[in-house]
Amino acid sequence: MRLAFLYWAFATVGEAPMSASDSMERPVAPIERRVDAVRAALEAHGAVRDELIVEATRNADDQWVPENGAGIVARAWTDPAYRALLLADGNAAASQFGFTVAPPADGGYQLRVVANTEQVHNVIVCTLCSCYPVSLLGPSPGWYKSFAYRSRTVREPRAVLAEFGVTLPDTTRISVWDSTSEARYLVLPARPAGTGALGEDQLTALVTRNGLIGTALV
Repeated sequence: MRLAFLYWAFATVGEAPMSASDSMERPVAPIERRVDAVRAALEAHGAVRDELIVEATRNADDQWVPENGAGIVARAWTDPAYRALLLADGNAAASQFGFTVAPPADGGYQLRVVANTEQVHNVIVCTLCSCYPVSLLGPSPGWYKSFAYRSRTVREPRAVLAEFGVTLPDTTRISVWDSTSEARYLVLPARPAGTGALGEDQLTALVTRNGLIGTALV
């Protein structure tokens, strides 16, 4: 199943790179050739079955969407007890919200949630590949997978964020969190001022996928 999902992940890449600075990225084969190569390798291992690809695609289209993570954020903004649980044990908090995230021992990952404050802004990257909580944030965007984003974010996060339109005060510290197969991150953005009268559904609509990654403000 994991190998079949890898094929699906390659096959569904289609977003533009993050900016003109992606010219720094090392040349790669066209996506069609990479998909064909991955599929050939999976077929050689007997890992590709059409029903698995269909299932993964259906999950991505219908179930793995950024609104899942946005709903978790909205709940944390309105429920102090849930916020505390979310920051202490992301897996337990996601489960309480209706999403099962298996721990690393069971082939899953530890969900770690990091909160933005006036003093600290968090941003997520995966320097080795493109790991992040797909079921909560939806399929990762093309720029998240790019070599430029993965390499530059850890070296010059303030410059990268500026390219996304996020300009932070010099007094705000930027924390970069490197996802792995066993630990994946979700940013808890600061609740916008003037939203005290909004309900969970209205708050959920304010949160974007980039806000959950840390490359946008809410």
